[in-house]
Amino acid sequence: MNQASLDQAFQDLKSVLGERVTRAKMHRICYSRDWSPRHRSHTDLPDIVAVPKTTDEVVEIVRIAYRHRIPVVPFAGGTGMGGGVAAWKGGIAIETKSLDQILEVDEANMMVTAQAGITVWALNEELARYGLWFPHQPESKRVCTVGASIACDSDSTFGLRYGKILDCLSNVVMVTGTGEALRIGRRKASFSSTGYKLLDLVVASEGTLGVVTEATLRVFPLPETRLVRGYVCRKLNDGIRALERMLASGLCVESAHLNCRQRLHFYTHAYRQQYHRDPDIPDWAEAILFLSFAGDEDVVNFSLEKATRILREEFRAEKAKEQEIVDGWWASKHSLEFIPFHQKWPDSQREKKFGAADLGLPIGRVEEAYQRFLEIAGRWGQEILGMTVYNEAPNKPTASISFAVFVDDSNDESVTNFYNYVKEMSTMAVEMEGTMSSYIGDGDRLGGFNRLEHGDSYTYMQRIKELFDPGGIFNPGKKFESRWISQA
Repeated sequence: MNQASLDQAFQDLKSVLGERVTRAKMHRICYSRDWSPRHRSHTDLPDIVAVPKTTDEVVEIVRIAYRHRIPVVPFAGGTGMGGGVAAWKGGIAIETKSLDQILEVDEANMMVTAQAGITVWALNEELARYGLWFPHQPESKRVCTVGASIACDSDSTFGLRYGKILDCLSNVVMVTGTGEALRIGRRKASFSSTGYKLLDLVVASEGTLGVVTEATLRVFPLPETRLVRGYVCRKLNDGIRALERMLASGLCVESAHLNCRQRLHFYTHAYRQQYHRDPDIPDWAEAILFLSFAGDEDVVNFSLEKATRILREEFRAEKAKEQEIVDGWWASKHSLEFIPFHQKWPDSQREKKFGAADLGLPIGRVEEAYQRFLEIAGRWGQEILGMTVYNEAPNKPTASISFAVFVDDSNDESVTNFYNYVKEMSTMAVEMEGTMSSYIGDGDRLGGFNRLEHGDSYTYMQRIKELFDPGGIFNPGKKFESRWISQA
């Protein structure tokens, strides 16, 4: 990529987008990093920012980039934590949030088709008018887009009942590395046994195969009633086994999040802002399990009563003394009803950065992994924030775990040690027959090193990348390279 190519590409883009393309540094800075830990002065400036509004405009942008062999980096809300949108090889940042239109609400078939740049929050605001909702709900939903949820395969508050994004995704339109717009998936059917499952490749591809411009999604009726409760447990494993027992009994649990004692303090930030004290947690409690039940009122009440009985009688767990603890946690996870200008994102980030190793583990290894987490974090000098176990597969416990720490991003050594911590935790995950990442993705941190997890199939992944992106222009430096973790 040389200056002449950039100059010509910029002129070509102006002919397509007019004033919706810029090289001004003040605009490019806005696309220079995400929420991943790195030194606070570190930026990765794209050379050009392009703002399309239609799939056809994205096609033209990619064709120009392919002709000049200039990198293309899709950029949505910028809330990722793995460096997935870092334009560290320069190129064109495609601002996807202007692709924000709802194209169809199909009430009869419980489907919605929308451009991929619409935020999850805005999509649900519109669906509520029809008595519907899209249940894939990451914490960042006010700014996280549908396309980013697909590209990163992020976790959801309601994964235990509805699964991850793939469980709600029917098809997408994706512009490939040669500028071809493909519709990939099942139209509006719930499943298909024909062809290869290319839609599965698009999910978690992090913009390395193409840019998603449109998605068709399964939606659901808004629940009549929802109740959220918290239960303090004597061991982490008690919370996991209690959840297994609830599901085996026939209960339909909407969400289940298990926090270690330390992590609770992060998720009750809103509670402390309002009551100016830490929540009242018994000294013997090593974990707290948050549950939600949703549906018809009588079913919800019965489910809550049955769950409470299982937890109390079979696992000696107790309901949290203060419902305000639960309400504060729920504000953090879902309702987002914060005191103005006081919320954990970004209020808790003013001095140090949130960082995490996001491992997926067999559920029987959680207690062991927690002890290893404490050891590994200590070895690398990480300030422990705590552990949360999310459940992201319908109706079964599945440990998608955030092993979180605070990182001093004013100190290069602190940032380096954080990635050493992530490397050792990722190695541990593979040793425990798990995965290095369950919701952040490879980004610019695990690429290359992730061969440890995938073995010989890694080579086939590289071939798939070449098929969709023969010019190697889409989000280079992701999936197969790392700036932070060596392969050695």
